[in-house]
Amino acid sequence: MPSTHDTEKPWDTEDIDKWKIDPFQPDDNAGGAFLEESRFSTLFPKYREAYLKGSWKFITKTLAKHGIACELDLTEGSMTVWTTLKTYDPAAILNARDLIKLLARSVPAPQAVKILEDEVACDVIKIRSLVRNKERFVKRRQRILGPNGSTLKALELLTESYILVQGNTVATMGPYKGLKTIRRIIEDTMANIHPIYSIKELMIKKELAKDPELANENWERFLPNFKRRTLSKRRVPHKVTDKSSKVYTPFPPAQEKSKVDMQIESGEYFLGKQAKERKTKEEREAKTREKMEEKRKERLSEYVAPTEDGEKKKKKRKREDGEGKEKKKKRKSEEVEVDAE
Repeated sequence: MPSTHDTEKPWDTEDIDKWKIDPFQPDDNAGGAFLEESRFSTLFPKYREAYLKGSWKFITKTLAKHGIACELDLTEGSMTVWTTLKTYDPAAILNARDLIKLLARSVPAPQAVKILEDEVACDVIKIRSLVRNKERFVKRRQRILGPNGSTLKALELLTESYILVQGNTVATMGPYKGLKTIRRIIEDTMANIHPIYSIKELMIKKELAKDPELANENWERFLPNFKRRTLSKRRVPHKVTDKSSKVYTPFPPAQEKSKVDMQIESGEYFLGKQAKERKTKEEREAKTREKMEEKRKERLSEYVAPTEDGEKKKKKRKREDGEGKEKKKKRKSEEVEVDAE
């Protein structure tokens, strides 16, 4: 067969968007109704019962437009969707399955219904298994929300997606590219990397995407390079021996003396059993005597009278008075001698 690579294609013009996904219409389904019925069910928690009961009429109307039937079983606590003879889109039942999954994860019905659109996908990220410690898990989950939900709102605006943090999971809705970015950021957050770094990076990328000159260039030079400042968790010894000052010797160190060697040196090894017991008893008694003496001194120290400052002051005053009297006597004697002359 001849190659048609270089042949002219008059229908292939530059104004055609080859990546555009056209909506699936009933006319596109040439095969008609499906041969088999597809059915999906999911359970929902008790606290969602009242909300689902109130909004089920709206959900039924929306699914009926795509030819999907649904049922809410309050006794069993389950939601079921299945295909009918009016179903024309094969992917509609898969979108309906994602819809009931999101409704069970506490996503509001008006938001969850958007999953039926072709350009919107969903992802439920399980975050509880990523962190073992419960307290650490709660703190890192709070980082995704941020103060007053500011971090969550920033991620939604930058990725053009919807994020809901509920219990042990994070439910996300949006384009495939945004879902991929959100999953990476959430997994990094649970691995103790703050989401603010990813938000800064996304903001810079969004500004660079507006410039057509930088469309085909590498953006690494514009992105921030954050260095990790966490210290190593390796145990540091209390006593660090400086081996540089020691002189290297190829011979091993001298063997330490054993307990038996030390007894032989002191002569204790050659003593009999009774002599050893007598010696240990004497040592024990000597220690007890020392301790008793120390305690007796401590008790007697409480009964020692404190030194009084008043007596010292009185003695000083007496001495001062005595010195004053002597000076007065000297003066009088000098005056008498002068008069005599």
